[in-house]
Amino acid sequence: MTAPSTFGLSREARNLHFLLTNLVEEVPGIQSVAVVSSDGLLLLSTDSALPHARTASRGGTSTAGAREAREARPSGPRGSVADLATVVSGIGSLTVGAAKLMDTGPVKHTMVAMDEGSLFVMSISDGSLLGVHGNADCDMSVVAYHMALFVGRAGHVLTPELRSELRESLEQESTVTGSTS
Repeated sequence: MTAPSTFGLSREARNLHFLLTNLVEEVPGIQSVAVVSSDGLLLLSTDSALPHARTASRGGTSTAGAREAREARPSGPRGSVADLATVVSGIGSLTVGAAKLMDTGPVKHTMVAMDEGSLFVMSISDGSLLGVHGNADCDMSVVAYHMALFVGRAGHVLTPELRSELRESLEQESTVTGSTS
């Protein structure tokens, strides 16, 4: 059965939603995830994947618990997946610029460890990025491993046509959500 948020999407788009949902469900400590295009636009996020996700069977965490924690935060831009997409895009741009200045080749991934959490950014394809916000207790190596799996599975299908479809889907979803709120 297809989740309502993926109704009408192509098989590839539904597969990406499935892969994102699995990433969040399988890896303890992930707070939010965003897939961002090379031009900084949000393509896919936990906001679009989690409302229909199942309870995780491993690690004692659940996507429902993560969603409740996210919803308990103050409303507005701070802490939203849109903010994560902005930060991921900015870090991606900064590290690409640094790599060019240092003449070291393309950036594969970036990890930022903070007192209360972690941020991971990994290149997918054609400048698209996968960004993950993890809590302070997440195992950074496990998060990075599962991100690499996602990138390996998603990278070859993230075509310009699919990116366009995902953007349109997010725009339609925000229009529907905005009109019902």
